[in-house]
Amino acid sequence: MTGGGLLVAGTTSDAGKSVVTAGICRWLARKGVSVAPFKAQNMSLNSFVTREGAEIGRAQAMQAQAARVEPTALMNPVLLKPGSDRSSQVVLLGRPVGEMSARGFFGGPQGTSQGTSSGEGPAVGHREALLDTVVDCLTELRSSYDAVICEGAGSPAEINLRRTDIVNMGIARAARFPVVVVGDIDRGGVFASFFGTTALLSAADQELVAGYLVNKFRGDVSLLEPGLDMMTRLTGRRTYGVLPYAHGLGIDEEDGLRVSLRGTVRESVVAPPAGEEVLRIAVCAVPLMSNFTDVDALAAEPGVVVRFVDRPEELADADLVVLPGTRGTVRALEWLRERGLADAVARRAAEGRPVLGICGGYQLLGEWIEDEVESRAGTVEGLGLLPLRVRFAVDKTLARPVGTALGEPVEGYEIHHGVADVRGGEAFLTDAAGRPLDGCRSGAVWGTHWHGSLESDSFRRAFLREIAVAAGRRFVPAPDTSFGRLREEQLDRLGDLIEEHADTAGLLRLIESGAPAGLPFVAPGAPR
Repeated sequence: MTGGGLLVAGTTSDAGKSVVTAGICRWLARKGVSVAPFKAQNMSLNSFVTREGAEIGRAQAMQAQAARVEPTALMNPVLLKPGSDRSSQVVLLGRPVGEMSARGFFGGPQGTSQGTSSGEGPAVGHREALLDTVVDCLTELRSSYDAVICEGAGSPAEINLRRTDIVNMGIARAARFPVVVVGDIDRGGVFASFFGTTALLSAADQELVAGYLVNKFRGDVSLLEPGLDMMTRLTGRRTYGVLPYAHGLGIDEEDGLRVSLRGTVRESVVAPPAGEEVLRIAVCAVPLMSNFTDVDALAAEPGVVVRFVDRPEELADADLVVLPGTRGTVRALEWLRERGLADAVARRAAEGRPVLGICGGYQLLGEWIEDEVESRAGTVEGLGLLPLRVRFAVDKTLARPVGTALGEPVEGYEIHHGVADVRGGEAFLTDAAGRPLDGCRSGAVWGTHWHGSLESDSFRRAFLREIAVAAGRRFVPAPDTSFGRLREEQLDRLGDLIEEHADTAGLLRLIESGAPAGLPFVAPGAPR
């Protein structure tokens, strides 16, 4: 039997599609429904490695956790990782298959595909082949699960891209899935967005748009109800719920490019420190920042404050400076030097004040970077704070390593083209036999290619104790903070949002039976 499903679309990017998709997955999983998430095409610098060694968007990995299933490449068959404003690495079924210009990928002349991997697959730039691939993945998921909850991308009313769309109405039409459109009322203009989104779609696409879901509402819902009633009269479609504004959800966001504003703070838990003082962490918001969610586990610790910064003076009172992952290592290095941050980080290291580099940030800390793959800049001098040299390989490393660090078990995942040749320092990451793994330490400077290692609770606490000593802080990590438990609580909150504020009976009918028959066509400019 083929499973049912639903497409969660949005009036805009960041309308709440990822949150709603995860919430529906958790609500269904709690009901005992076998459910899987799906996003045909994702554009994100936050990615994850599945157990079979495939790279997918972190949002889909989070949604799989909400559904209580193991994430696989089937759940995100196409992942675009921007390398500039005009080009992205294309990851197909978990493996990189090339670099492509936006014009080439979205239907211009065959594009400029530049091979960066030996992997083979459907020709990049042939959208028909990609549609076949994503439909095959969705079909396989539907054969294995009772329901598949799809997340769209951007807006389904991006009419310039409709001809080649494989993630919004293109996949809805192929699967005959009903569509619920999510709108962020906190931005304003949600009724115009709902109506305009619907009216810009073709008659065939409109047949699948079942209704709307209001997200991030503050205030008295009764004041909103007249507008919802008017929307039903104008479009013939109902609203399936009004979700309240929820603070501190702490879910994995898709776009690291948005987290570059001065003073941005990430905190999952607001709680006093276990010791006498707080610990302040500054994350350099480098260009093309990837997997900035690595610091979420630090922000989850009571008494730890994490801020994203872009000026050297903002490092002055930080107890730890983090150089995060980046899709543009050489570009990030230039950015650090242009802004004076490179000198500020070097002064910290000379004074014995802690610095941590993760993945691309680890590479920045080395002596030299030899890059003929990502930037094609050749050999570039690094910050020289760790005894390693980095050479970019054509093939990407995708792995789920486990080991020991600071005497504690630790696991993570690796996503990088750079290969580190460590020439000294202390190998603080080791395998079961005590052999060094991918990371090193020199004094107060630490680095590793491992994403997600700070989610290992006992290692995180041991690391923070070391940082507190080096920083001269009377900070003590909380002895019972479990990042995994906190993540589960957050996912349950998403499930609660759906269960308590959405028409779950109506959503279930859509998932099982599809869009209602006879939905009227909405013509542009129809309201008077």
